[in-house]
Amino acid sequence: MNSSETEMEGQSPTAAWCDDQSLHVKLADGREISTPLWWYPSLLRATHLQRNNLELMFTGIHWPDLDEDLSIDGMLRGWKASDARPPAVAAE
Repeated sequence: MNSSETEMEGQSPTAAWCDDQSLHVKLADGREISTPLWWYPSLLRATHLQRNNLELMFTGIHWPDLDEDLSIDGMLRGWKASDARPPAVAAE
């Protein structure tokens, strides 16, 4: 196993959930990361049940009700959806 495979294993999600403001993910290496829901407009618009009906994948998370996939790498790098707008901008 090379170092990038080991790194990817550590980034595998072991748990994930959404509250009204954020997406939270526990990783195999013990880290916990959170990103704001406004980064992902489809999750922000979804119901609580749709947001929390998710499937953990080796490198990310899938929401079958929304046909949405997010990678852990993208979350760690701060990648937002192209149509993401901060709450203050979205309200204007």
